Amino acid sequence: MTDQALRLLRRDRRLAALAAFPFGFDLDRAAHGHVEEVRLASGGELEVLAGDDTGGTFFRCAGGSVLYASSEGEAGIIGSTVDEALDILTGLPGWENYLGLSPQDGEEALRAAVTETEDEIRADYGIDEERTELRAALGFPARSPVELIGLLHAALLRTEPDFVLLNAEEGRAYDPLDRHPRPPLWETVLAAGRADLAALRARDEEVGQAMADDPVRRRLALRAAQFDRADGDLPLLRRLVRHEAESSMTDELRLAAVLIGLHGRAEDLPLLDEIRETDFDTACGLSEIRDLEADGAALRQWAREMDESMFGTDPSDEPLDTWTDLAADQGLTELARVPLIRRLDEIELNQTLLRDPRNPGRLNPAPLGSLARDFDRLGDLPQALRAQRLYVALQETAWDRVSALRDLAGFERRAGHLEPAARTLLALRTTLEAPGDDSLAWWQRVNLGRFIVREHDDLAQALADGGHAARADEVRAAAEGLRAQLVQPGPTR
Repeated sequence: MTDQALRLLRRDRRLAALAAFPFGFDLDRAAHGHVEEVRLASGGELEVLAGDDTGGTFFRCAGGSVLYASSEGEAGIIGSTVDEALDILTGLPGWENYLGLSPQDGEEALRAAVTETEDEIRADYGIDEERTELRAALGFPARSPVELIGLLHAALLRTEPDFVLLNAEEGRAYDPLDRHPRPPLWETVLAAGRADLAALRARDEEVGQAMADDPVRRRLALRAAQFDRADGDLPLLRRLVRHEAESSMTDELRLAAVLIGLHGRAEDLPLLDEIRETDFDTACGLSEIRDLEADGAALRQWAREMDESMFGTDPSDEPLDTWTDLAADQGLTELARVPLIRRLDEIELNQTLLRDPRNPGRLNPAPLGSLARDFDRLGDLPQALRAQRLYVALQETAWDRVSALRDLAGFERRAGHLEPAARTLLALRTTLEAPGDDSLAWWQRVNLGRFIVREHDDLAQALADGGHAARADEVRAAAEGLRAQLVQPGPTR
C-alpha cells in the first residue's frame, strides 16, 4: 500500500488547497464524514480520507483501495492505492465524465472526450498550471489521459464483489459508479467446474478420484456438463451419478440422471433404477424412472421432458440461487452475497416482481423467504432480517404469519436484537390468540407449536444471559403458557 502523496498533502497546506480545488479532493471535508452512515457489504474497514463539493466522499478500504461514494447513491473503486487514486484525480480533472469510457473505445475517442471536458473546465477556472505544480510536488510521472483512463477503468471493475457499499441503516447497496459490463455470475462460478470437466474428458484419474471425495467439485462438474454437452460424456456421467447418489437427492443428481437419459441407452435403466433406490429421498425424487419402459426411447423422452422443464443449455436461464449456492459452496462469499443484496433491493423497491404468474393479482413472498435463508447461510444476519421482515409483512394466512414471525424472532435473537425479538414474539402470540382465519386450528398438535415454544425458551435464556431479568421472566412465563397448550404425542405401540 502506498500513500506517499497523501502524507505530502497532509503536511503541506498549499498542496492540500490545490488538491481541494480544482481537483476536488478536500482533506478538510473528511471531518464531516459521508452524507449518511455507510458500510461495506463485506464488513471490511472504511476510512474517510476526503470529500468533494458535491457531497461525495473518498474512503480508503482495507488493503489500500480507494472507494468513491457520491451523494446520489453511487460508489466505485477509483484506485488500487491512495497514490494511484490521486494520480488519476489530478491527471484527469472532470474524471466523473469518463466513467463510461474504457480503453476499448480507442485513443482518438478518449482524447476527444478529455479535450472537450477540460475545455469546459477552463472556461470557468484554470487547471493547467495547477495540475503541473501539484503533480510535480506529489512525484507523479507524466501520463497520457489514455493511460489514466485505463487505470480508472481497471479500478472500477474491481469494485464488485469485495467493495460494494451499503446504506448502513437500510442495508441497500449503492449503485455502481460506472455501467461497464461484468462477466455473468455463472461464468465465474463455473470456472472450476469447466476445468474439472475438461480433465475428466482427458481421463485424468486424479481429478476423477477427487470427484468421488468432493461433492462441491462434483456438483460444479455436472453443472459444467449441463451447458457443454458432448456425446462422449456418457462414461464419466455414469461414474459421477454413482458418487452423487452418496449425497442423497440433489438437483445435480437429477441433472446427472437426465444427462444420462438423453443418450437414450436402455442399458442405463438398471443403473438409474439402482440410484433411485439409494434412500427414501432419491426414491421420491426420481420416482418417474420406476415407470419407464425398458427401452431407450422411453428413457430419452423422460429425459427430454425433465431437461426442458428443469434444466436446459443456457446458464443465464438458471435461477439466481443456483449460482449463489454454488458460489457459497466454493467459499466465494462476496460473490454470492452481492447479487442476493441487489435482488433484495429490487424486490424492496418494486414488489410487483413478486407477482405470481399463475395469479397476477397475488404476490408470492416465497422468494423473500429464500433470500432470508440464503443470507443466514452466508452469516449475514442484517440482510436476513431485512428480507424476513418484508416476508412477514406479505403473509396472508395466520399460519404463515406465525411461522414467519418465529423465524424473524430467531434472526433477531441471534443478531443480539433481544428487545425487538421479544416484540416479535408478542406479535406472534397475539396472532395465535386472534388469528382471523382457521389456519391455526391445530397449531398445538404439530411441530409448529413446539418450535414456537422453543424460540421463547431460547430468547428467555438470551435475555437472562444479557442481564435483562425482568424481560426474561416475562418471555419465560409466556413460554410456559404456550407449552401448557401443546398436545403431547400419544404413546407408540
